Formats: sequence, C-alpha cells, structure tokens
Amino acid sequence: MQKIIVIGSGGREHAIAWRLAQSDSVEEILCAAGNGGTCNEKKCRNVAVPKSESGSENPYVEIAKKEHCTLAVIGPEDPLAEGLADEFWEAGIPCVGAKKAAAQLEASKDFAKSFMKKYGVAAAASETFCEQAAAENYIKNHGAPIVIKADGLAAGKGVVVAKTLEQALAAVDDIMNSGRVGNAGKKIVVEDYLSGIEMSVLAAVSVDENSIKNGTATIVPFLPARDHKRLNDGAKGPNTGGMGAVCPLPDITPKIMKQFEENILQPTLNGLIAENFDYRGFIFFGVMITPDGPKLLEYNVRLGDPETQAVLPLMDFDFAEMCKAIADGNLSDFKLNWKKEFAVAPVVVSGGYPGAYKKGVPISIDEYILQKNGAKIFVAGAIEERRDSKDPSEHKMVTSGGRVLAVCTTAETFDEAWKKSYDALEAVKFEGMFFRNDIGLPGAAVSD
Repeated sequence: MQKIIVIGSGGREHAIAWRLAQSDSVEEILCAAGNGGTCNEKKCRNVAVPKSESGSENPYVEIAKKEHCTLAVIGPEDPLAEGLADEFWEAGIPCVGAKKAAAQLEASKDFAKSFMKKYGVAAAASETFCEQAAAENYIKNHGAPIVIKADGLAAGKGVVVAKTLEQALAAVDDIMNSGRVGNAGKKIVVEDYLSGIEMSVLAAVSVDENSIKNGTATIVPFLPARDHKRLNDGAKGPNTGGMGAVCPLPDITPKIMKQFEENILQPTLNGLIAENFDYRGFIFFGVMITPDGPKLLEYNVRLGDPETQAVLPLMDFDFAEMCKAIADGNLSDFKLNWKKEFAVAPVVVSGGYPGAYKKGVPISIDEYILQKNGAKIFVAGAIEERRDSKDPSEHKMVTSGGRVLAVCTTAETFDEAWKKSYDALEAVKFEGMFFRNDIGLPGAAVSD
C-alpha cells in the first residue's frame, strides 16, 4: 500500500489528492499543507509545514520521512524550481516532479526559448534582453502587437500582451524597473504575437538515465483542455490565474493533435533526452493554434491549474499507479484510458480579484444541489476554520485566496456537462463571489 505526500495547497493539489485517493493501492494521502477541501477528502490528511531553518532538512522531506511516505507528488512550480524533487530523491523517497535542472523550462523564459530553438520546437520567434534600451530599440523596430515576458517566475504576473507600441514600452519599464515582479524582471523575453485560440495539453513525463539508456524515455499526453484567463465573459477584462476550464475540445481535430505531437511534443522529448535531464513528473504545453499550425507559447513543469480540475475527472485509469510508473521509469508500459465524456469546471473567485479582495469570508455549500448535479468541488483559496466543538458541522470553510474553488461536472455531451456545472454553482454562496457565465462556450477564450 502506498502512502503519498502531495505538496501544495491549491485547486490543482486538491484534484491530485482526490484522484490519488481513489486508488486501491493508496493507504493515505498527506497534503502539505492542503486546504479546506483536502482536509475532508477520503484517505486525505492535512499536515502543517514548519518553516525551514538554515542548515536543517527540508520540512517536506522531514514530514515524508517521519510519516514513512513511499512517494511524493509536487504540485506547484516554486518548489520544483528550488530543487525539492532532487532533495526527495537524495533522501531515498521516489518523487513525481521535475528535478531542478529541468525545472528551468518554467523558471526561466530565456532558458525555455533557447531550448525550443535548439531542438526545433514550433514556437513564436523571440529575443532576450538584459538592457532596457536594447529591448526598447528592438520593439520600436519590430512594432506591435508584441508580447513582453519577465524571464523568471512571477506568479502569472510577468506576461504582457501589448497591442500598441506605447503599451509595449510601458510594459518593459514596468517589468524591469518597478520591482513588481522582483528579480524575475531583471531579464525579459520579447516574443512575436501569435493570433488564434489556445489549448492546454497536460502530459506525464518519464525521462531519466535508465530510460534514456533503454530507449523507453517518454512523454504521454492527456486529453486537450482549455483555460479561460480573462476575468469577464467574452474574454474581456484583466488576465487572471484562470476562470475555468473544459476538457476535451471539440474544435481540436486529430490533424491538429498530430501536428502538436510531431512539431512540439516529440522535439521536446528529444531535447530532454539530449540534455540528459532527470524529469519524472508532469509537463504543461501552452499552445496557440495558428493558421500555420500549433505553436508553443510556454512550458510549465507541472500540471496546469485550473485545467487539472477538468482533466483528472475524465481519467479511466489508476492515477496513483501511473504516478508510480512515472517515478519507476515504467511510464512507456502504462496504458491511459479516458472516459467518453466532457468536463466543465467554472471557477468561483473573491470579489475584487485579481486585484485586492477580502479574506476570511464564510462559504456556504449546499451538498444536496451538488449531489443532484453530480458535481465535485475542488477547493483552491479556502481553509477550514475549526471551532472548539467536535461537531463537524461547526467547522466552517472561509475564503483565503482570490480563486476560491472550481465546480466540476462531467457528462456524455458538452451541453449537458455545462448545464450541470452552472446549475451546481447555485450550491455555493459567499459574500462578493463572482464567476464567468460562459466557460467553454464559443468565443469565451478568444481575446479581441
């Protein structure tokens, strides 16, 4: 029986823990630190993460050792970029997550773009700059629209799609000088603007020394999904961390997926092998479908959020066994089957998001409405506020973040899944709550 530690506290980690717990091979899931959803999941237990002290063992590794965990699954990007997977392996605990060297594919936009160019990954043309004047001269010669990206991790706040020259120059100054994204903005990537509609492809990766030697290194794609980044209906308003996701995508044809695999996925795998990376985890391909075929916008070295909340419910295989196969280097032998259904997962956010918002707002959830629609809630920015009473009904969930939760339903048709999800949203009530009304509908993910 497996005892697994899941690192992270968002909606993605809730979905991961929920899916892992469905396996007969899993005894318990430790959620470090988890949230107000994971604490009530079957087989799951939230574990507080102490602050790391200089010279001491990593607290996540310490917890895993103390609890005799047999596998670690890392959700967010920051710990991967900091080398947490390396530390788990050094401690003798198998880990699902890219090691630090490979995690630079997300931690550095410049590194990722150099990798794409080196291995022939279909992507937008770009240039990297460390000096503001040089970047500005390039932009003036190039013209707009154009995309400005902070090189480092910026919590989703380091990308500006500039429609005018003035917006582009202002973005360069803001990213490089304002301190808004910290050290992530000391270097910037200036990229050609691509028009079209986006898709997200999450995938499992198993590349290590043995699989490279044996010729079994592999990337196995999941069903294509789509996030909706803009705050308001019709793809209007500011960018967010994601207002909802759908999976699979009727507008993504087998021809497009074949082009994706030939021009993006396979060259990526070739590059991971050539660089001799140890990458046993997940990868996210952010892709734009252009008139010239799919082009890669970015890599994430983990599962996407909120796409994970729409993709994992459609798995018709043992997710825990797949994670074990990734860590063991046996992914090439693992067969993935998918339910013949559609998933729709709109996200509910706090009023004011992505700007300032209140925390600690009580959340009411009507379980009858959820059950009636076969809906599953994945909690992101909410915690359980425990009272002194031992009565579970006295333990209330309150908001703790901007993106509070996703409500996911599945059905044999998209229309049915969409209706069920939006009917199920009636179960959720809290002051200031907001959600889009068009997740998955035509035009909902296309900006003007």
